[in-house]
Amino acid sequence: MSIVRVRQHVNPLSGKYKQPVAPPDWTQVYAQPQPLHLDIGCARGNFMLSMAQQRPEGNFLGIEIRETLVNQANAVRAELGLTNVHFLFCNANNSLQPLLQSLPPNILHCATIQFPDPWFKKRHQKRRVVQPQVVNLLAEYLVLGGMVMLQSDVEEVEVEMCDRFQAHPNFSRTHSNWLATNPFPVPTEREQFTLDKGEPVYRAVFEKVARARTEPQKS
Repeated sequence: MSIVRVRQHVNPLSGKYKQPVAPPDWTQVYAQPQPLHLDIGCARGNFMLSMAQQRPEGNFLGIEIRETLVNQANAVRAELGLTNVHFLFCNANNSLQPLLQSLPPNILHCATIQFPDPWFKKRHQKRRVVQPQVVNLLAEYLVLGGMVMLQSDVEEVEVEMCDRFQAHPNFSRTHSNWLATNPFPVPTEREQFTLDKGEPVYRAVFEKVARARTEPQKS
């Protein structure tokens, strides 16, 4: 399949993306109910496609605001004959709640937010994906002990994401230092590109807890 060039930056606050997505019938999406891994901002979906092949005992859902990439990812999924991964075109800032509400209870075990658009200008930072509402929703719908993995090649962005999760009483950071390696067996395209240039990747994992622990363990 040919690679389609798309815009790298999409303003999630523009009128085009104000309509929340209508959740699908999950019984028609996945072959069977299994623990779900949600990737917010999945881009071309290669991470989710690889994870679905390596871990058939789980289901995988990638959401992405660029519709062309979602269509491409679902086409690849169909070519591979995978029944445990799906991609949705939506804006996480207004569609995450209806999506999570529509899922079977206690099904969301993991969420990843990887290399989100940094929106460097101060006036644009309200466009960043990790807003307090997103943190609250993940805290509500993740199973107890579920994990959130955050990574970025921009330290400022990673610190802000971590600060917002750390501020929530139901999230506890597992290590005080940046993780040296990815806890998953598959890198994203951006991750591999950054590592190939010899540049750092900032990673952190949070666990959903009944109440936050006082101190993360040392790496």
